[in-house]
Amino acid sequence: MLYFITLTQVCNLKCRYCGNTPDPAIEPIDITYTIKDLKSFLENDPEASIAFYGGEPLVRMDLMKKIMDEIEAKRYIIQTNGLLLKNLETEYLKRFDTILVSIDGREEITDYYRGLGTYRRVIENIKDIRARGFSGDLIARMAVSEKTDILEDVKHLLRIGDPWFDHVHWQLDVMWDSPPYQRYRNFDEWLAKYNVGISKLVNYWLESMKKEGKVLGIVPFLGIMKTLLFNEKVELRCGSGINAFTITTSGRLIACPIAPEFEWNHVGDIFRNKPVDIARKVMVEEPCTSCEIYDICGGRCLFANKTKLWGEDGFRKVCGTVKHLVNELKKAKSEIQELIRLGIVRKEDFNYPKYNNTTEIIP
Repeated sequence: MLYFITLTQVCNLKCRYCGNTPDPAIEPIDITYTIKDLKSFLENDPEASIAFYGGEPLVRMDLMKKIMDEIEAKRYIIQTNGLLLKNLETEYLKRFDTILVSIDGREEITDYYRGLGTYRRVIENIKDIRARGFSGDLIARMAVSEKTDILEDVKHLLRIGDPWFDHVHWQLDVMWDSPPYQRYRNFDEWLAKYNVGISKLVNYWLESMKKEGKVLGIVPFLGIMKTLLFNEKVELRCGSGINAFTITTSGRLIACPIAPEFEWNHVGDIFRNKPVDIARKVMVEEPCTSCEIYDICGGRCLFANKTKLWGEDGFRKVCGTVKHLVNELKKAKSEIQELIRLGIVRKEDFNYPKYNNTTEIIP
């Protein structure tokens, strides 16, 4: 299984859209259990992958390195804002299978949401880790909100450098907060613009295959097209509550990493439970399980499904973006199959991700 380890609730950025407000009444700011406790729990899972999480996990780089020294995992993954990557020693850097770096697209968009100068600092650190030999999967992880142009911002990250990023993924700034739509002047207009951008981006993806013989690493497109080409049925793609869990700073086990305060999310703790005790403890419910694209989507988001902070209407609107995305990729499927038949691209090029690398696939 995949285990998010929240190293700290502290972050060295204060992004406009982020709800990360450390609250010791919910969870301790830093880890209170011992590495021995953690090791005793994880030793019961020979297939354990560790994803370091926060806050900003590299704020506690010391603890992260101790865990990597003392606990052998099948894979090491980290979600980071990238500002401290230059301080990570090369021997540890090269042990990561996947590094996800938060960056929202073009410089002006990233800096608007994440702070002036953030973009350039992140890019310099990306160049540095590539120069130092990091050859794992480097993923640009975007938060998509009102100022985002999904076509232009994704294209920018795909092409920057030689390129530096292997893949680009995004999550929508939706349904995390209440009251609804507070960061949008007109949410319905923004949705319509976003859907048009998705259609254009699918066309750009397809044209790149035709002209360059290359399948660009757009994570939501790859994950969904993999399902369509391989005729697979999926469950909740992030795995939360099924085969992916978070170990909080107190040692509690929760299904979704962003929701430690909700009772439905609690499944146990590392002191009294074993991994086998918690698998499939929390699952998405209606309306997702009756949806016509459930076997392709898998439910989009456990947190949104359980909380519906934007009500049924807001939930339905966001689901409309997923249906539009799936329909656009369904339309592209036959052309992609022909490109595969002609040997321009390979079916294996769409086999992504090969393991749960913390990309939720569905934005």
